[in-house]
Order: sequence, then structure tokens, then C-alpha cells
Amino acid sequence: MAPRTAGHGGGLASLRRSGRVTELLFLYECTTQQPTQLRPIAQTLGLTVQAASHSFRRLAERGLAEFRDGQYRPTVKGVAWLHDAFGQLTTDLGTRSGRLHVVQSTRAVALVPVASGDPVVLELRGGVLGARPGSRGASRGRAAETAAAGALVRVVELEGILPIPRGQVHIVTLPSDRLGEPRLLTELRGIAGRASGLLAAPGLETYHLQSQVTRRTVTRFGVGPACWESTRVGVDATVVLLEEELPRFLEQFTAPDPPSLTISRLGGAAPSRPRARRRPSRARPA
Repeated sequence: MAPRTAGHGGGLASLRRSGRVTELLFLYECTTQQPTQLRPIAQTLGLTVQAASHSFRRLAERGLAEFRDGQYRPTVKGVAWLHDAFGQLTTDLGTRSGRLHVVQSTRAVALVPVASGDPVVLELRGGVLGARPGSRGASRGRAAETAAAGALVRVVELEGILPIPRGQVHIVTLPSDRLGEPRLLTELRGIAGRASGLLAAPGLETYHLQSQVTRRTVTRFGVGPACWESTRVGVDATVVLLEEELPRFLEQFTAPDPPSLTISRLGGAAPSRPRARRRPSRARPA
């Protein structure tokens, strides 16, 4: 690739500058056609002759174009800039296109029996993608096979966007000097009973205590990543941990776009210290 000319690279973002696209196309016409007049360039680009003349002067001032031997031509520096600009555009477009993941089919849990060919509507319940017969919904498709209720079914011909509200992480801290209190298990039983979605306790003490008061699964390992993943599919998470473990636990939420966090003390006031406001609903291709 030709060496980059300072101040003139950058892919699609650089095209936002006023006149940038016109200058690029003007120089391309000079390179491929070597015109003797500005009018043909102006007609090709949909410009007035005055606008084409202005573009030429700007390019000439930067040493990218010249009028020589009766023709409008790029300079050596102009050819290098043109190759570099198109190369960066090609790379930028390829990168952006690669990030666009178009989902054409998916699998979901049949909420009720569905027959092959039935139109279905997709729903998210408790972080699980489900399908039910119907044609009116934010995300729709067609069942590619017959499935009983509770079975996986492949859905094709997807249309629409499935809205996913971001879940929240509710953190409840426990003072270590309360570990031996008789009423502690009662309070923890209340936490488990009110918690929706993921219930987690990353420390040995809180995991042991929480496991005694509920039959629900209590997540102990990988709690931070589990919270990230659950909240991205609209599932809240409740985390119980010792107060001294809170700073280290919060370090896992310093990356961009963290879930909303609330923190409360066991037996204390209502959740406080929101770390981030609840964000608008995300949208996920079905």
C-alpha cells in the first residue's frame, strides 16, 4: 500500500469532512480519464463547473492534483493518497460488514405445540428464547419442523427485532461480625425468596449460608461473568457477599457498558448507591 499522506486517511469516518468525497471522486476521474476540461468531471459527479473548479484548487493547494500538458492529472503524491484512501475505505467497509451479524434462523423452545410451517412469534422469558404460534409480535418467523411443547424448534424466515430490557444486579452485603447471629438465616431466607433470576454468593461463608436457606441453585463460581451474561438477556441477578469482598467484586464491572448495580446492607435500608442507571431496552436480532 502507498504511504499515507498525513491528514487524509481514516476510512468512512474521514468522509464526513465537507468536500472529502467530492475531492476523492474528482481525483479518481483525473486519474482514470485525464480530462482536458472540468465540465466532463462536473457532469459525471453532478457538480457545477464552479464546484469542480473549487475542488481542483483545493487538491492543487495540497499538491495532489495539477494541470499539465493540457490535462487535469493527479500528482505522484495524489496517486499515493488516492490508493491509500481507497485501501482504507476497503478495509473499513470490510471490518464494519464483518460486525453485522444477520441472523436468518434460530432455535427456540416451543411454548406450546407447533406444527411445521406454522408462523410463530418469538418471546424471551427468563432469559430463554421461546416460540409460540402467531403472526403478530416484535419478532416473527416460521417453524421449520413440528415440535411438542418444551421441545426445541428451528425457526426460519426471521423478521423484526426482539426487544431485550437490560437486567440489573442487586448486591447485598453481609457484615462478617453477623455470621454467628441466630436470625441471620431468616434474613437470608427472605433474600432468596425475593430474588428473581440469578442467585449468587461468591464467598465460602455466604454460599454456605445461602445454600442452607433455599433449594434454589446458588451460583458460587464465575459470579461476575454470570451477572454480565444474565443481565444481557434481561435476567436480574442477586449477589450476597461479605462487606470486605465488595471492592474486589465491583472491579469486575469497570468494563464499558456495565449492567446497572444497586447495593444494600443486609438488614439495612433499601438498595442504594446505583452504579449505573437502567439503560433503554436493547434490541437483539431475532
